[in-house]
Amino acid sequence: MARYIGAKCKICRREGEKLFLRGSRCYTDKCAFTRRGYPPGTHGRVGRRKLTSYATQLREKQKVKAIYGVLERQFRKIFAQAARISGNTGENLLVLLERRLDNVVYQLGIASSRTQARQLVRHGHILIDGKKVDIPSYLVKTDQEIRLVDSQKKNPEVTKSLEERDLDKIVGWLKIDKDNVAGKVLRFPKRDDIALPIQESLVVEFYSK
Repeated sequence: MARYIGAKCKICRREGEKLFLRGSRCYTDKCAFTRRGYPPGTHGRVGRRKLTSYATQLREKQKVKAIYGVLERQFRKIFAQAARISGNTGENLLVLLERRLDNVVYQLGIASSRTQARQLVRHGHILIDGKKVDIPSYLVKTDQEIRLVDSQKKNPEVTKSLEERDLDKIVGWLKIDKDNVAGKVLRFPKRDDIALPIQESLVVEFYSK
């Protein structure tokens, strides 16, 4: 399966804001965005130019893709699915992205980043209602239980992530059981549950051209 393998810190520098793509490292002085907040490339230090409306929409779309770790072809399919659902297309898009299994594993604190969560899923370390699911794009449903396999519960990366995660910051549509390294989907997410710096209307405008 295709995935982005380039430098994630360059994405944050390109978008001009921290997207927290590298987990706990983003909160330290080692963060490249903190050290070099200008865009990457030869002319990065010159300064940011004023963007056209199209460029603004494009950058917003690229930012959403980067946050959730989705490439263009898959992102288009998700957008098309969101457009078929009744209601606000932009909000539908974010809800579908939030329901992805790799995002849910991250939101529960089992992984420190969505990239790490994706790896846990792909390696078969995540169970849904007791059955192994190794598809990161799997859309979770209400009342499903997401659990880490017993063999990985002492994984130092998982332990560190759970220790660093503030339970008060767990999104309201999920419930976490830290002792058993598991969680449950209480309901589908709503727009108010998604506290990300995203203007989904710009993404809709981009694909509506």
